[in-house]
Amino acid sequence: MRRPAFRWLVALLAVNAQSAAAHDFAFTDVRLVVEAEGGFQVDLACDLDALALGVDSSADSAALAAEIDALAAPERERLIRGLAEIMKRRVRVRFDGAPATFEVAFPYAGRPRSPGALPTALGLVARLSGRVPASARHVSFFASRAFPPVRLTVRNQSDVETTELLTPGDESSPVGLVGDVAPSMLATARRFLGLGFAHILPLGFDHILFVIGLTLLSSRFQPLLAQVTAFTVAHTATLALSTQGVLQVPPRIVETLIALSIVYVGIENVSRAELRWSRLLLVFGFGLLHGLGFAGVLRGLGWPEGRKLTALLAFNAGVELGQLAVIALAIAALAMAERAGVDRRRLGFGASLAIASAGLYLTIQRGLLA
Repeated sequence: MRRPAFRWLVALLAVNAQSAAAHDFAFTDVRLVVEAEGGFQVDLACDLDALALGVDSSADSAALAAEIDALAAPERERLIRGLAEIMKRRVRVRFDGAPATFEVAFPYAGRPRSPGALPTALGLVARLSGRVPASARHVSFFASRAFPPVRLTVRNQSDVETTELLTPGDESSPVGLVGDVAPSMLATARRFLGLGFAHILPLGFDHILFVIGLTLLSSRFQPLLAQVTAFTVAHTATLALSTQGVLQVPPRIVETLIALSIVYVGIENVSRAELRWSRLLLVFGFGLLHGLGFAGVLRGLGWPEGRKLTALLAFNAGVELGQLAVIALAIAALAMAERAGVDRRRLGFGASLAIASAGLYLTIQRGLLA
């Protein structure tokens, strides 16, 4: 009964999986430039059409652009003014901790779209500009949780650049307006530890599914520990090799194979009543893939000057803490379900089927859109 049911669900998902024509904003890219003449400019790239209309960025981009284009001129201007107010409420540029005032413009709104470009009515960049207080020494940036994680680049008055990734609702580290902007070792470790943890919880949906899949087929602690250890050793190795430039694989291949690893774990959980030690080899292999995925994220953060090793170790430690948190939550949920009288085998079957289905959807989505 299990195999026909699973094949039916796979076929159903394969028929109905479609790629959404939406902007892909995994990050909010922000470039903050502090000018030597005393001004500052911030270019913030995000889905302005969706933000102005108050809808999720996963909505169909062509439909959003068409809706805005169809507005009468006065309504369109009101929408743009409202979007500028949203930026002023949800974004902060602080000098020495004090928020600066700024003006908001949308330099690409209404411009003709080039062939093949993603449809947008208001463009994809909001430009914030203002003046730097005369006595200011440091600048920091903040965006509310309404935005995806922020990938921030700051160029100070000495033309020195630093990059940082901010989790939603987080504020950047202060950056000096002149001279060297290298963060301390402690600040680097704290920042990348948090980013590694956040990449699993709450941002790493695919990694969460994989780790839960490992937990579901392990009724005893020792087999689960063996699987987690194999996975950790493998992804640590490829994370280190990839960030050092020794091993490079195209992100599209990596992300698609990671999704396939989720499908496999779910299927194996459904088709087997108990764990086999041969699974350790497969978990190790899948760990190699996930390590390449972690490396891609870490490269996207940008390396703090002189702190690459600190950032690498802290990020990996954060990933491990995130995985342990997922395992602890999964074990607690299973224990609560058993105390409530739910049969663990049936629960594991249903959850594994859901994991495999989600992995299949991610495989199709990444294969088509990556």
